[in-house]
Amino acid sequence: MYSLCNFLSYHRYSPQHCSFIATISQDIEPHSYTKAASLPQWQDAMQSELAALEANHTWSLTSLPPGKTPIGCRWIYKIKRHSNGTMERHRARLVAKGYTQLESINFHDTFSPTIKMIIVRCLLALAAAQNWSLH
Repeated sequence: MYSLCNFLSYHRYSPQHCSFIATISQDIEPHSYTKAASLPQWQDAMQSELAALEANHTWSLTSLPPGKTPIGCRWIYKIKRHSNGTMERHRARLVAKGYTQLESINFHDTFSPTIKMIIVRCLLALAAAQNWSLH
């Protein structure tokens, strides 16, 4: 095996940059629900995501048709940072496993959140105020 220290050196980086690297290297983003569920900060992030999905009426509970299997989902965990490298918050996203869909069965039933109406209104107001043309 090749040791990474034979190819990578930090001696040319400033002390501030080395401190930044050390700071962000300490925070670990979990890769599984089991690891995240054992940590309170990630539990709070998952609860916050579920509350946001519920507040936005992202889904409605229905019964599954006979002979159909549901599309699974999984959690994605990220640490959001300010521009100076300090931690802003823990972010958990619940995403659907779209790769399990089958064409002509549930292929057309996908959902991808793209933009909120308030953003469209802001962009239209900005375009009107700046006298920009839209197409």
